[in-house]
Amino acid sequence: MDKGHALPQDIRDLRHCLRMKSKYAILLVFVVALVIIEKENNIISRVSDKLKQAPQSLVEVNSTDPGLVLSENGSLLSLSELDSAFSQLKSRLQNVTLQLGGTREPAVAQGPRRHVLLMATTRTGSSFVGEFFNQQGNIFYLFEPLWHIERTVSFEPGGANAVGSALVYRDVLKQLFLCDLYILENFITPLPDDHLTPYMFRRGSSRSLCEDPVCTPFVKKVFEKYHCKNRRCGPLNMTLAAEACLHKNHMALKTVRIRQLEFLRPLVEDPRLDMRIIQLVRDPRAVLASRIVAFSGKYETWKKWASEGAAPLNEDEVQRLRGNCENIRLSAELGLRQPAWLRGRYMLIRYEDIARSPLQNAKEMYKFAGISLTQQVEDWIQKNTQAPQDSSGIYSTQKNSSEQFEKWRFSIPFKLAQVVQSVCGPAMRLFGYKLASDQETLTNRSISLLEERRAFWIT
Repeated sequence: MDKGHALPQDIRDLRHCLRMKSKYAILLVFVVALVIIEKENNIISRVSDKLKQAPQSLVEVNSTDPGLVLSENGSLLSLSELDSAFSQLKSRLQNVTLQLGGTREPAVAQGPRRHVLLMATTRTGSSFVGEFFNQQGNIFYLFEPLWHIERTVSFEPGGANAVGSALVYRDVLKQLFLCDLYILENFITPLPDDHLTPYMFRRGSSRSLCEDPVCTPFVKKVFEKYHCKNRRCGPLNMTLAAEACLHKNHMALKTVRIRQLEFLRPLVEDPRLDMRIIQLVRDPRAVLASRIVAFSGKYETWKKWASEGAAPLNEDEVQRLRGNCENIRLSAELGLRQPAWLRGRYMLIRYEDIARSPLQNAKEMYKFAGISLTQQVEDWIQKNTQAPQDSSGIYSTQKNSSEQFEKWRFSIPFKLAQVVQSVCGPAMRLFGYKLASDQETLTNRSISLLEERRAFWIT
């Protein structure tokens, strides 16, 4: 009789024990599930608080699915149902990750993250040289982002205003190198709406702004002033672009709006950055010849001097040319002196040397930057420096570079070349550009106007 009375109590204890174990098992599975979800979907955790233009499926994931609702007693009917529910949730998270560009694991940095600044002036071949970095997949490359600042903030040349513009440019550069692309929103006109803009200058010149996940679906009836070259993308989402920048191993930026190297010292000394500055120079006679063609309307005075008479050296436009050459020379002299803060972080290179041996010089620039050159870049250089003739357009980056770099000698009158030599002589001598004594010397290709390359690569 005692055993008969004890049996129901044992059954009740057993059921109670099983129920408790079931609850602990469910709790353990949920903890494991959360860990897996966090690992699989870490990109969502980074952008969820900022992303303004989230894909529809992200909203669906955050909504309540009746199939995943727990029963009143706080548990599912069985562990098999829990496993099925988790599989559905994991699949949905993977779909969201795909749309946000997280289909692959974040790039593993090979060594420290480098920040490369290509510093030049207009018509020096900087767009062409910039492609050496734009074509590498693990580099986030920006093309002339300071254009927006120049268009928005007015500074008169010279004096305090010149210093003011340099400080603004420098501070914007620092934020961009830290992948804070939102800084540009203050200068883009019209102002971006919810971090979206179709007015990012020359967006198509930056592969990073035209590839997934930054290239969002094309939106009909939205005017794109600056669009991607090889695919149709929606307005630029600054949040996605900033996230893509952080995802890349390195950052590179090309600008023709930095005049003095000394103003970049705070960037070089910033512990968050690992700066490498490459200053690109070109024969100023070639630069003038190119500008007269590219910006014809702004060089009417020079064309008039070429046809009617020599340019007075005291003319404002001639003095501006002198000032530009002096800024370039002073920056180069500072870099070549190798002060402690620039040691190992400055490289001076001539466009003419790159044009003659593009792959060799690309390898030297990458070695200086501390980045491994990929086959993708080598293939681009081989394809785009051996074209049978220059492609159309003044901004083309396809060139028969070994023959193209001296074409200017036949397009500029000697009287204008003399003006350049008079006001830019110190810079020309520093960079190894020989002066022409007459028209015959200028147009005779058997007479080189270029000294042999010097030890410009500073380590």
